[in-house]
Amino acid sequence: MTLPIFPQNQLVLASNNAGKLAELRHMFAQAGLDIEVIAQADLGIDDAIEDGKSFIENALIKARHASAISGLPALADDSGLCVDVLGGSPGIYSARFAADTPTFQQASARADKDHANNQKLLTQLAPYRDNPPICAQFVCVLALVRHADDPLPIIAQGLWQGQILPTPQGEHGFGYDPLFWSPEHAKSAAELGSAVKNRVSHRAQALQQLLSQLKNDA
Repeated sequence: MTLPIFPQNQLVLASNNAGKLAELRHMFAQAGLDIEVIAQADLGIDDAIEDGKSFIENALIKARHASAISGLPALADDSGLCVDVLGGSPGIYSARFAADTPTFQQASARADKDHANNQKLLTQLAPYRDNPPICAQFVCVLALVRHADDPLPIIAQGLWQGQILPTPQGEHGFGYDPLFWSPEHAKSAAELGSAVKNRVSHRAQALQQLLSQLKNDA
């Protein structure tokens, strides 16, 4: 299936994350969408400066940046963890939540930075442990622009509701997955198999919502 919003049947993904690229290509293929998804790095596009105040703003910044340079429609996502008792923190700063700590600054591996972020989150939540559960949401916002100045971008949002554990559980996943408890599955995100996670996660929900909107535009 071809769509009028992709005149060249091409789409730039404003990310260099191989996992996101593979997931998007797979879901487009399953939906029968004849669209070539290109990583921005393959077009020599550097990362945008994410200086927005919300997930939507940052996703749009990245999408418009990639579209302006490539001349093609572009899709970007912005994701993170929002904890209720922390006023939505770490939010858009989830990936660099512990950037002000020596542990994070000295870390070179992504897993070590994840560990630093998790430890800072646990420290900040310590005063609230007497009143469980500590509710949180994984958030994913997708922004698709037809061109860099698109006044009507397509926005899709996924929310995965859960709770924050007092200690990490599970060996899979990344980021805050070991601390994110899914009451529906009675497991942490790091204990869920990829098949389940790819069906219920915030990103999976946002992608399904995006595909639904694209099909409606067909």
